[in-house]
Amino acid sequence: MKSLNEDLKTGKFKQIYLLYGEEAYLKKQYKERFVKAMLPVGDTMNYACYEGKNTDIKEVIDLAETLPFFAERRLILFEDTGFFKSSGSDLADYISDMPETTCFIFIENEVDKRSKLYKAVKAKGHIVELGVQDENTLRRWVQGLVKKEGKTMAQGDVAYFLNKVGTDMENITKELEKLVCYAMDRDVLTRTDIDAVCVTQITSHIFEMVNAVADKKQRKALDLYYELLALKEPPMRILFLLTREYRILFHVKALLKQGYGKNEIASKAGLHPFAAGRYMDQANRFHSKELRAVIEEGADIEQRVKTGLLTDHLAVELFLVKYSAAAQP
Repeated sequence: MKSLNEDLKTGKFKQIYLLYGEEAYLKKQYKERFVKAMLPVGDTMNYACYEGKNTDIKEVIDLAETLPFFAERRLILFEDTGFFKSSGSDLADYISDMPETTCFIFIENEVDKRSKLYKAVKAKGHIVELGVQDENTLRRWVQGLVKKEGKTMAQGDVAYFLNKVGTDMENITKELEKLVCYAMDRDVLTRTDIDAVCVTQITSHIFEMVNAVADKKQRKALDLYYELLALKEPPMRILFLLTREYRILFHVKALLKQGYGKNEIASKAGLHPFAAGRYMDQANRFHSKELRAVIEEGADIEQRVKTGLLTDHLAVELFLVKYSAAAQP
């Protein structure tokens, strides 16, 4: 990202950019910034956007060959075309001889680094992966956004905020905007403010339920379940998310036993680095046999619901009651 910011700052742009990765917020932000920086305001004559897998490469090449109309460059933007996984070879051949007055920006979720187009872009342009951000980066980013609003938030409350709203940067900005508006007349954003206005993501809600089960806090586990029901979450979706949570914990537990660290566990378990630490702490509160038993129970309950032996509402309630019950003396 540092190189992208440098190009935007100096105005010295590459002819081709490929921005890819899982973080939609960053891709959207850089897309908008580059379009704004590379073209005069309101210039629709020299700008075109192609989206989706049905993009006609011949049409793109014809347009790319057209000289810009009273402007320095013609900019063509591509979004989610899938060219870097298949059908992009013709465009790869064209890129080597494309006019200097034409610029391409590709925005993709996934790419195949072995593809002909990827190699062509790498040779002539600039490629940046905009993936999920780690815990420290997200915390610094939130602190920066808070500071821009003339407010402060304690480090512990920043972590609490992220645990509550999740790690999606688009959602973080929306929840932070609500938080700032709520505390308009105060300089410090507190945990009480966060609880008052920020929406807990369902994955965080499920995480809390598993914590309550681990702590044998049966009433809290059930209250969290009833809250999700009040929010119109289907019981079987809740059960699916619960059992998925236990599968993740089982996987993390196994990786911990093999001696893997936080970053390796995040990669192997497909977790956000910020979440990996939480799962590692939570996994240490369970025995592997216990996790396996819960996973098997979840599958059994699902089967009983499907065959009409249990209602869905009662099934999940019994699941929580069983595993959050205090051990008998």
